[in-house]
Amino acid sequence: MKDIRTLSLDQLKDYFGTIGEKPFRAKQVYDWIWSKNLHSFEEMTNLSKNLREHLIRDFVMNPAAVDQFQKSTDGTIKNGVKLHDGLMVESVLIPTETRTTACVSSQVGCSLNCEFCATAKLKRMRNLEVAEIVDQVALIDRQSKEYYNRPLTNIVFMGMGEPMMNYKNVVEAIKKITQPEGLGMSPRRITVSTSGIPKMIKMLADDELRVKLALSLHSAIESTRNEIMPFSDKFPLTDIMEALQYWYKKTGSVITFEYCVWKGINDKDEDIKALIKYCRQVPSKVNLIQYNPIGEGKFDHRSVAAEEKYVRELEKAGVTVMVRKSRGGDIDAACGQLANKTAE
Repeated sequence: MKDIRTLSLDQLKDYFGTIGEKPFRAKQVYDWIWSKNLHSFEEMTNLSKNLREHLIRDFVMNPAAVDQFQKSTDGTIKNGVKLHDGLMVESVLIPTETRTTACVSSQVGCSLNCEFCATAKLKRMRNLEVAEIVDQVALIDRQSKEYYNRPLTNIVFMGMGEPMMNYKNVVEAIKKITQPEGLGMSPRRITVSTSGIPKMIKMLADDELRVKLALSLHSAIESTRNEIMPFSDKFPLTDIMEALQYWYKKTGSVITFEYCVWKGINDKDEDIKALIKYCRQVPSKVNLIQYNPIGEGKFDHRSVAAEEKYVRELEKAGVTVMVRKSRGGDIDAACGQLANKTAE
């Protein structure tokens, strides 16, 4: 049976026409589904009992739901989210004094092979559907209100999966999250993080969603980046930069470079100089991210001294840089750790 949430508003109107109902009923159902994130036809109280029975007979809803819940000592919440087919993804609520951020997943597993990331060790099972992405946001919004007495303020597509490899569904989910008849969030509070697929970066710019863009960079030296992120040998840094320049020209939005510093891998002076040179080619800023071990010895240690030198040299060069502290490490909820360890 078809999940009603796969239908557009126009398709809903067509359906109601076939059963002799007025088109405005479609808007009522659409509001229940996408604005109120309701998962039960029985609770659609402005519809007649007969109409609700029609919907129950003709459609299903397959909501994503929290199956496992963990709360860190720092307040971070990690959700093991169960999908209708029994597969699991993880999403995270990250609170600070001024905001709450949802880190959402876009794939079950991941299409890429970044050496430092736990999710990349998983087999990519499938892309998430639009409703499954929206459900993660809606459930974290409810948790934010319950645990922190304020609504969700920000969303980052930095969970499991590469958002650009599930482009169509991620874009449609963003539209559902931001449209007034959906969750009504500002697109400026949404960041799409990618490992760098030039064609898709340009497509995102052309779609004019008004979201922010982050690039998981970690080295501006081609050979080093290819070692850290083997898939990137198909996407040279020059091609990525050309796409980022296109992005900025189209959107006027500054790019964020996400960057971990590892001892013996990218902690030399030449690494810093290469990053500064790369940053100067497009309006950008750098987030230095504290690395979170995943059990691979090669990436287990963080070079604090080198990180501090990065900050000094970037600031001296006029590049905006921020050091992001790790959150949720005690529950494997920090950056790079999402791997659904309970999955069989």
